Amino acid sequence: MSKRRDDRPFANPDARGSDPVKPIRLFVVDDHALFRRGLISLFSDMKEFAVVGEAGSGEDALRVVAQAAPDIVLLDVNMPGISGVETLQAMRKKGLETRVLMLTVSMDESDLVGAITAGASGYLLKNAEPEMLRRTLLDVAGGKSVLSPEVTEQVFKVMRRAQSAHPQELVSGRELEVLRCLARGLTTTQVASELYISENTVKTHIRHILEKMKVSNRAEAVAKALQAGLI
Repeated sequence: MSKRRDDRPFANPDARGSDPVKPIRLFVVDDHALFRRGLISLFSDMKEFAVVGEAGSGEDALRVVAQAAPDIVLLDVNMPGISGVETLQAMRKKGLETRVLMLTVSMDESDLVGAITAGASGYLLKNAEPEMLRRTLLDVAGGKSVLSPEVTEQVFKVMRRAQSAHPQELVSGRELEVLRCLARGLTTTQVASELYISENTVKTHIRHILEKMKVSNRAEAVAKALQAGLI
């Protein structure tokens, strides 16, 4: 891959690795240029991979990722503008079914659940060793779902909370509609528009949902509803 001197999003769908076997095509999205370029340098030494694009924001990634046609997108969670989870949601709305590995420093439960709910294939912390990253990418490319060991307990906590109550006995029909909208990643404004109700009414429904389901945020409510088979 040619050396670049600026920070513009980049897509090179013709990139090839040195190995005659078709390499796994990667697209790197991270707002920290040094980390992003470090990853690209790391992958240049791994014959299994070829970097076909990069972007410094979710917005930039959405403009070029389809052109790059990667097998896996490595996506940071916390970025200026739209977050990694929002970027993933936007990719799915565009019909892009590319596998996505969240590569982040965040161990926040809402980020983790949000990423999984949005369809991420994996969630790996940035302190992972290069060999773990390599194995994780190979697993994701093979269709597996992979979680960093440090965040696995977070998933179990969410599941245990989801099993501790029966939300289907608590949530009203309208609240269930709101939950389904939240699961699609809609904002309060978008939910109000879709259900033809005011934003204040949406906020009231969300507050009631959180109280009834005994959770502290929207991501937990969605996870619990998914576990219970409500949505």
